Amino acid sequence: MDSEKVIEATLRNTIKAKNGWCIKLEANFISGLPDRMCLLPNGVIFFAELKSTGKKPTKIQSLVHRRLSKLGFKIYVIDSIEELKKVIRIYE
Repeated sequence: MDSEKVIEATLRNTIKAKNGWCIKLEANFISGLPDRMCLLPNGVIFFAELKSTGKKPTKIQSLVHRRLSKLGFKIYVIDSIEELKKVIRIYE
């Protein structure tokens, strides 16, 4: 079982190692934003919602995820280090 904190640190370090930028999104004005916006070389952008193993997004988070998806962005709900590795492989 992986904690959200461990998954977030691993994502941040992995994106940094790929010369990218992993920006924490604060939901001060818009509830339900994903936790991180990940920017990789060559104009790659995706969003990551990080959860402890087995946890699911809230209703408002799911609504915002659908809205971002309709705009053409990729949003990944990551609840384990193994799931994180699968997402990163997509962009290698």
